[in-house]
Amino acid sequence: MKAIVVTDQAAGMAGMTLVERTEPQAAINDVVVQVHAAGFVNTELEWPSTWADRAFRDRTPSILGHELAGVVTALGYGTTGLSIGQRVFGLSDWHRDGTLAEYVAMEARNLAPLPSDVDFEVGASLPISGLTAWQGLFQHGHLQSGQSVLAHGAAGAVGSVVTQLAREAGAYVIGTGRAADRRKALDFGANEFVDLGNDALEDIGGVDLVFDVIGGDVQKRSAALIRAGGTLVTVVGPTNIRPADGQAIDFVVEADRAQLSEMVHRIRDGRLRTNIGKVSALGDAVDTFNSAERRTGKTIIRVRP
Repeated sequence: MKAIVVTDQAAGMAGMTLVERTEPQAAINDVVVQVHAAGFVNTELEWPSTWADRAFRDRTPSILGHELAGVVTALGYGTTGLSIGQRVFGLSDWHRDGTLAEYVAMEARNLAPLPSDVDFEVGASLPISGLTAWQGLFQHGHLQSGQSVLAHGAAGAVGSVVTQLAREAGAYVIGTGRAADRRKALDFGANEFVDLGNDALEDIGGVDLVFDVIGGDVQKRSAALIRAGGTLVTVVGPTNIRPADGQAIDFVVEADRAQLSEMVHRIRDGRLRTNIGKVSALGDAVDTFNSAERRTGKTIIRVRP
């Protein structure tokens, strides 16, 4: 099968290569999925799990990507809940070979059924963005109706889902980003928008929850805006920043079949849209990821025509 691999951490994006690899086999409780579409997060090249297994042994060459939508082609011993020929989507394990390939072996529990009326590209765009937004807002942020949310990167792949889920939950959403992102953030449902390059973040007043995908100085300034009992949720790693009268939580997104099913149900009835940017074929993926062009939305790789 064809797959995109990396072997040299120092090479970054330039170290990606399209190669031929042996098709994977299904272990106990695994399935093999024929990948139709896959997603990729640029920061994967900075994750220790891309380069080493759980025992810290080198595991290169590693196949990149952890989001996928496709069709089950094989079941491992003891696998239940899925069947051969079923359309699925989900999030593969961080320490295993990923989804920028024609086939992937992964645990069945990390997949959810993909209804026939949802495109594979849409299914592949949902796992990391959707689960990150859901878990940050509801599991870690305990968002309630009537609260206010400061959603950084509101025009991005994660921030746009944060905005939509928070609005559906009855929150008032203030989106942030570059000036060019204003229209898109508002289209995804932000009640108002703050241009981080020109507007004063401090002018928005207090908020109940900050969803941070930026870190650094923006995170520090945002922590000062959190009301008593509020929460700063971040996905950019551990932080020493703490709101004066609230809490700060950093987390790593986890696969969850029930949450994936909740979100695909919202996709089907129009309550949720994913933010898809460029769609490229697997053979063009290396060039796409190495392009200097600014990415807007989630880049999706169409593995099968």
